[in-house]
Amino acid sequence: MHLVAPSLLAADFLHLGAACQIVNESDADWFHLDIMDGRFVPNISYGMSIVEQIHSVAKKPCDVHLMIEEPERYVPEFKKVGADHITVHWEACRHLHRNVQQIKSLGMKAGVAINPATPVDFLQAILPELDIVLVMSVNPGFGGQTFISHTFQKVRKLRKMIHDLGAHTHVMVDGGISVDNASAIVAAGADVLVAGSTVFHAPDPIRAIGQLKNA
Repeated sequence: MHLVAPSLLAADFLHLGAACQIVNESDADWFHLDIMDGRFVPNISYGMSIVEQIHSVAKKPCDVHLMIEEPERYVPEFKKVGADHITVHWEACRHLHRNVQQIKSLGMKAGVAINPATPVDFLQAILPELDIVLVMSVNPGFGGQTFISHTFQKVRKLRKMIHDLGAHTHVMVDGGISVDNASAIVAAGADVLVAGSTVFHAPDPIRAIGQLKNA
């Protein structure tokens, strides 16, 4: 069955502990933590201290998505504060293989994210090394955006590439995921659904997570 990773970016940060409890008590599989630096994306979110606090109460893996320039400078610190997986952006890494090696050498699962305009073919050489490929289905930087329909084609192509290479890479999709489109995204080949607004803006977040899990 596919996994669900609620994005804490959409949570009420005045009640972050309550949001973490929701994820812990729900059918969710991972905590998804979006780190933005105001350079790679036009927004700033939070950093190591918040990740450390989330990790201190999390009963599920912390999946850290670095939407930042020069991620190699910060990977060791995110490991120290509790990251179980780290995903970096293809567009932000000059030496992608070195970035992936760094993450793995620290004992974490390694992922690479691609923006909506980045072809999945660019990952051909590195794909067997990856635990996760994160296909952005919106332009990164802000929550609550509309799902870009071209993502379906990218996910199907990526799934075929993984199969043909005999790799064991998770296909994660992030952005604009709702209860209405989740089934189609999974059918296209997604293994992991990241959802922020759909979960934390719902009247009953635990029920919303369950609906995504059962898509």
